[in-house]
Amino acid sequence: MKRVNQIYRHPVFQKKYLALQEAEKDRMFCKHTLEHFIDVARLMYIYSLEHQLSISKDVIYGMALMHDIGRIDQIQKGIPHEKAGAALCDAILPDCGFTKEETDIIKASILHHRNAANDDKNPYYHMLYWADKKSRNCFACDMQDACNWDEEKMNLKIEY
Repeated sequence: MKRVNQIYRHPVFQKKYLALQEAEKDRMFCKHTLEHFIDVARLMYIYSLEHQLSISKDVIYGMALMHDIGRIDQIQKGIPHEKAGAALCDAILPDCGFTKEETDIIKASILHHRNAANDDKNPYYHMLYWADKKSRNCFACDMQDACNWDEEKMNLKIEY
């Protein structure tokens, strides 16, 4: 997991992450914290094992760390966070030892993570979409009634 730790420590990642934490400090809804990123990674890893996918742990955790880091550019510049996050991959992942192929997989998955609910053709896209949604505990959230998520996406009970 050396490469994953390098992502987290990368100066560009840290700059974006700290800015995102500051921007969301008063956010009432789900925040994009390190806990969210790690929850997504762990769920993706479980998914990959249960579906017998051959995806490296580094790619899974890299995907999870990078999938919402573009939120700060969405907040500050109006750039959709999936596009901003995919662009940041080129500035971060090669420095951390990820190959072009791995970087391309992570970028494409990030670009599709908001709309891959039923994408059976690409397990990366579906896995990230699924884990991102399942990582949220809507059933225990005080802001559930005010949330703008479709009820279909909400986790309204404990389930897998």
